[in-house]
Amino acid sequence: MKNSIQPLIRTISYNSFILGFLFLFTACNDRPSKDKTSTTDTEEIVKVNKIHWNVKAIHPDGKSLDVKAFDKEGKSIDIKAIQNSDQDNFLDVKAIVPGGELPVKMLESENQYVPVAVIDNQGDKHYLKAITAEGEKLDIKGVARFGNIVLMKAITKNGDFYGVKAISPTGKLNDIKGVKIARGEREMSLKGIGIHAHVKAMHPAANEDDLKIPKRTKGKKKKYTSDFGRIIWNIKAVTSEGKNLDVKAIDAEGNIFDVKATQDSKQHSFMNIKALVDGVELPVKVMQSPDEYAPIKAIGKNGAIYDIKALTNDNVKLDIKGIGRSGNIIHVKAINENGEFYAVKAFAPDGKLNQVKGIKIFDREVEMNVQGHPVYAHLKAIK
Repeated sequence: MKNSIQPLIRTISYNSFILGFLFLFTACNDRPSKDKTSTTDTEEIVKVNKIHWNVKAIHPDGKSLDVKAFDKEGKSIDIKAIQNSDQDNFLDVKAIVPGGELPVKMLESENQYVPVAVIDNQGDKHYLKAITAEGEKLDIKGVARFGNIVLMKAITKNGDFYGVKAISPTGKLNDIKGVKIARGEREMSLKGIGIHAHVKAMHPAANEDDLKIPKRTKGKKKKYTSDFGRIIWNIKAVTSEGKNLDVKAIDAEGNIFDVKATQDSKQHSFMNIKALVDGVELPVKVMQSPDEYAPIKAIGKNGAIYDIKALTNDNVKLDIKGIGRSGNIIHVKAINENGEFYAVKAFAPDGKLNQVKGIKIFDREVEMNVQGHPVYAHLKAIK
């Protein structure tokens, strides 16, 4: 009896050992590895500390002049471009005051050159000046409009223009200029003050230093017009194989319409994107939505919504959406059947290339309402 039981005991002990080993091995493998956890955290969370770029006017000899605003008592107010994300292409320009920041805007004006000012919480205006080494204060103004861009310069008593730049702590350089969303003179009203343009710091554009500023003339400001021969840029989604897919607007009945970037002046760093529907140009916007990815739509005059899609060669319609935000920039991608992202770009007839992005002007979620539809960001072709 003893001899027959011992093999059974040995078998049970062996099997128990094997089961225990397998359990321990599996438990160890189920633990998240340090490498895997670190990679995931890095991909999901991009932390960027707020970076202040210095705002300067640049003398022709290369020397920089401080740019300040001044309150009623003559005290100076610091002006900075503010980078608060991993992108530095489209930065807010603000006045830094105790307890916060104040907006800097180009003001609506009857004069040819429009003033640039800080607007405080009481609605008072504090005008921007460039300070020379001798302490002279030079006016800073919006001196010429080219489509959606208003050039901004410091002006000497002799009428010479100095560029106004934002300089990062690491030496990067952005141009400071006015940006317009509306076609007319007035963008909005702030504290009862008419705003002509929003002041932003943007990557230098290839051709804007060559744009001619009209000479100062007497009399009232002329209404903005342009005799520039419009150039239409094609909007395409670019696949991972380098194929360009047409981007179209589609109505509720399935009718298909062109979507284009419109260059209406000599500058091409910041262009409108429109859906061309039966001879009418419809705005294309990134819409406010609770969805993970923000839908992009064209909006008709009667409030009708047009889907914006990329069309494959076999006529599959791919969504185009805002998939993520970096500060004032909304990244726009076409999404294929497998969930892969395709870049969306604007192509000029001569081969120049711009990125298609959503642009945030304000800190708030809803930028504006168009025909009753909440807009999260403006779709633009930018350099």
